[in-house]
Amino acid sequence: MKALIIDTETTGLVEPCVIEMAYQVLDNNLALTGESFHQRYKPHKPMEWGAIATHHIIPEDLEGCHFSSTCTLPPDTEYLIGHNIDFDWKVLGSPDIKRIDTVALARSILPDLDSHKLGAILYYLFGANEDTRHKLQSAHSAKADVHFCALILDNFVKRLKVKNLMELHQASE
Repeated sequence: MKALIIDTETTGLVEPCVIEMAYQVLDNNLALTGESFHQRYKPHKPMEWGAIATHHIIPEDLEGCHFSSTCTLPPDTEYLIGHNIDFDWKVLGSPDIKRIDTVALARSILPDLDSHKLGAILYYLFGANEDTRHKLQSAHSAKADVHFCALILDNFVKRLKVKNLMELHQASE
């Protein structure tokens, strides 16, 4: 059984193509295994300006990369975990895989928080300080966002007192 804390960066919101994917593998007992992946991809269509302004990946950064069509998940993946995971799941072709959304968990665990964006949750959990601000300067890189999501997930797992992927999945539903 393989669970991936995953994030993608894409060409935009209109028929998005993956331009960057990163993940860390989580075992059934909710521990990071140390296995990770990060790769950029060349899309078959131009990136939207709003997407470039968000992730700061420019076309020149993708020269020499494999094409987006080669982006695939490991075959034994059973769970995808991420912040607003449905977006990444759809971009990856809506595979028959269970999803655990940290946004849904945040809304349940932190209902009074004024924003459930990844950065807002990090500031809330780790403080509005220089260290958190410095970490967030790399936000919207798939690799950094996976790391941030793992930090948030660890905090949520402790609050929920769940012990395995099935319990975490039930909590996210």
